[in-house]
This record gives sequence, structure tokens and C-alpha cells, in this order.
Amino acid sequence: MSENRRIAKATGLMGAATGTSRIAGLVRDMVVANLFGAGFATDAFFMAFTIPNLLRRFFGEGSLTAAFVPTFSGIYHKQGEGEAKRVAAICFTLLFFVMAAVTLAGVLASPAVVRLIGFGFDDVPGKLALTDHLNRLMFPYIFFVSLLALVTGVLNVRGYYFLPSFSPVLLNLSMIGSALFLTPFFATPITALAVGVVLGGALQLFLQFPLLARIGYLPKPSFAFRHPAVTQISRLMLPGIAGVAIYQINVIVTRLLASFLPEGAVSYLYYGQRLFEFPQGIVIASLAQAVLPAMSRQMAEDDLDGFKKSLDFSFELLFLLILPASIGLMLCAVPIYSVFFMGGEFAWRAVNQSGIALIAYAPGLLCVGLSRVVVPAFYAMQDTKTPVQVSFWTLLVNAGLGLILMQFWAHVGLAVALTLASLFNALVLLWLLQRRIGNLSFRSLARSTVRIIPAIVIMTVVVLAILGYGEWSNAASRLQNGGILFAAVLTGGGSYLLACRLFGVRLLQELGNLRRKKG
Repeated sequence: MSENRRIAKATGLMGAATGTSRIAGLVRDMVVANLFGAGFATDAFFMAFTIPNLLRRFFGEGSLTAAFVPTFSGIYHKQGEGEAKRVAAICFTLLFFVMAAVTLAGVLASPAVVRLIGFGFDDVPGKLALTDHLNRLMFPYIFFVSLLALVTGVLNVRGYYFLPSFSPVLLNLSMIGSALFLTPFFATPITALAVGVVLGGALQLFLQFPLLARIGYLPKPSFAFRHPAVTQISRLMLPGIAGVAIYQINVIVTRLLASFLPEGAVSYLYYGQRLFEFPQGIVIASLAQAVLPAMSRQMAEDDLDGFKKSLDFSFELLFLLILPASIGLMLCAVPIYSVFFMGGEFAWRAVNQSGIALIAYAPGLLCVGLSRVVVPAFYAMQDTKTPVQVSFWTLLVNAGLGLILMQFWAHVGLAVALTLASLFNALVLLWLLQRRIGNLSFRSLARSTVRIIPAIVIMTVVVLAILGYGEWSNAASRLQNGGILFAAVLTGGGSYLLACRLFGVRLLQELGNLRRKKG
């Protein structure tokens, strides 16, 4: 099977699984918006959830995956499955104890940490106390999802992508069920949502165990922590943790600044970013996760030409899928919140403000995509330092622009600042990668993009024409508006694909050929 077909197949499988999860996440956010709105309680919950999410990235998905997958892939392909199983067991045991200690420390230090990142909440009586309460409840979540990240790395290297990508569905279902059925049992209703987070994290991890048992990788205690692979993973993780820390500090800086804005700003940014993450999770994260094992294998085999081809293919696939997604989000932002969120505690003002935040975030989708594809290229070369250095400067750009732009555009200014910082991050990473591996040929990408742009223009005209029939501020017209939005998305997507074929976008034909080929 060709490497491009492996990447495309893995991306498709993970995209399908992640798409299911994102739909469940959309339903979850609809439930949260309807029950809790955008204000005191949701501001506290989203701020509290920032902390376990940050540490999840510290010890889990970001730095651990970046360090573990290339090392484990090299051991599996060069030293055989027996040694790979041994290394996996050692890493799981070590991570178990590390994350147990981190979880305990997080619960104990919660009051100080919450005050640090939510300082602006101090002016609203009870808001910091609620944030601290929710943070303590949710902290065990990072224990489960950090172990899940390691298990996911093992399964991806072994060629299993769907189940790990599907597991977030359980988190979303757990939060939905808790919000709907456990709320009456708590004096502070939003506490039920925090309970759902922890239950969902545990379910995500345990879902993987039957598959691990079937392929012989069910975790067993192993205390050989001096194994050379563990040393190498730890060495690679340290700068990776710093890089992830800087990225997450960007999010914290944005929410810290938003805590000084009028009530609801944190929630508007959260809802805006949630829709922004919809295509990011389905396409970008899936592509980045699929390309890392491929590029790690190519670097282990000293196949630089194959490495560049995988990178070029990933860029083309990214542009083909993400450019229309970014424009589509901008066009449909307010209609989406109107149809799916408006009602209950979520009024027209919240719809409008969340929609504007999404419009400000959406142009950064391609920049984030480029970064998420380029960073694994550095990881595959076992270079976790360069992305850290770039992330540090990105943090300064985001903080500086955020301080300036929030004075003029409030929470929307913070979203614009993050978009501009993402652009800076992507351009610098591309420049440094080109210096590292030599010239990257963007001719094929340029030819595809020239053909994609007219297709996007046609899509834009079609979508705007259909959306013009909606009454988006009228909650009573939700059913009619939903039909109009569905028609706009379906017709817009269809017109884009048809126009791409008419304008001769080569990648569409290539993807069709890859799908029809037998491995």
C-alpha cells in the first residue's frame, strides 16, 4: 500500500470517527447552552475546564504523542513486537504513577491556580469559588485521558485508528446524560456537567481495553524505568511539554483577558471556538495523527524523498478540505448558532456574539492546519525543540495583540489576535522546516489552489443566496431556518465539489484512484 493511500485511509477513518464525536459534541453544547446559557455558571465551568485540558495536553495528547509515537514506531519496526510490548508496558506503568501524583497535586493547589488564571472573576461574588469547586471535581479527567493518549499512540502505530478517534463520543454522551439527568441532584446545577467530564474520561480509556487485549498489548505493570526507550521518550517530552505549555498558555491568556470583559465574554469565546474546532477535529487533527506514524516510519528508514512527498500530499489535502470549511464557517456562523443553540437561556445576543467570535476565529483554521501538519514533521525527525521556540514567540504575539485589540473589539479582538498569532506560527514553522530539509516544492499545491479558489467563490455565492431566505433572529422560525441552513450547507458543498471537478483539481481524482486501488 502506498504511503499516500495509508495517510488518506487513516485520515478518512479518523475523520469519520471524529466527525461522529463532533456531532455528539455539538449536541452536548446545545444542551449546555439551553440549560445554562452564557453567563455566570458557564463562564466558571469553561474557565475551570481550561486547567485539566491544559494538563491533558502537557502530559497526554501533545508532548507524549510527539515523543512516544516516533520512538515506539522505531522499536516496533526495527526490534520487533516483543520489545514493543515491553516498552509499552513500562511507559504505561510510569505514566500511571506520574499522572496520579499530578492529579493529587492539582486538586490540592486548585484555589491558587484558579485565582491566577481567572483573576478577573474576583469582582463577581462567588464566581471564583464556583470555578475552584468545578476544577477540583474535573481534575481526575486528566489522569484518564493522559493514559488514553499513550494507548492511542500504540494503536495508531499498530494500524488501528477508528476506535481511539471514536472514544470522545463517550465523553460527550456522558456530559449530555449528566446535564440532563443529574442536574436535579446538585444544589449548583452545573456541577452535574463536571461529574460528566470525569465519567466520560474513564469511559474513553476503558473502551480501548478489549482491542488492546485482542492484539496482546493490554497494560501490565513493568517497573524497568531505566530502559533506553523511556529515557529517549522523556528527553523528547521535556521540550514537547514546554511547547504544549506555551500553546495552552495562549488559551489561558485569552481567557484571562476575557475575564476582565463583561459577563459572558468567556462563554462567547468558548462557543465560538467549539464550532471552530469542528472541522479542526475532523480534518486537521485526523490528518496530523495519520501523518505522524507515516513520517516517523520514513525517517526511521532514511527515506527523505518519501518524507517530502507525504508532507506535500498532506498540504494539498489540507487546502482542499480546510479552505472551503473556513469560508463556510464564516458564512454560516450566525445561522448555526440560531438554529442549534438559540432558546432557553441562550438568547439572540448570545447567538450574535458567539457568531461574531466564530467569524473572527475561522480564518485561522488553515494556519492551525498547516502548523498541525508541520509540527509532526519536526517530531518525526525527533526535534521537539524547534516547535517550542516558535510557540514562545507566538505566545508573545498573541498576548500583545490581544491586549491591544480587546480595547477596540472586546472578546472579538481576542479571537482576531489568536488568528493572527496562528498565521505567524504557521509561516515561521514552514520557513524553518524548509531550511531543515531543503526546498519544498509547492508547485503542485499552487496549481491546486488556483483551481480551488474559483470553486470557493461559486460556493460562497450559492450559500449566501440560500441563507438570505432565513429569519435568524426569530426563534419561532427555527424549523424553517434549519431547512434553509441544511440546504445552504448541502448545496454549497455540492457546488464546491462539482466546481473543483470542472476546474480540474487533480487531488480529487487522485483520492478517487487511491480509494479504488487494492493495497
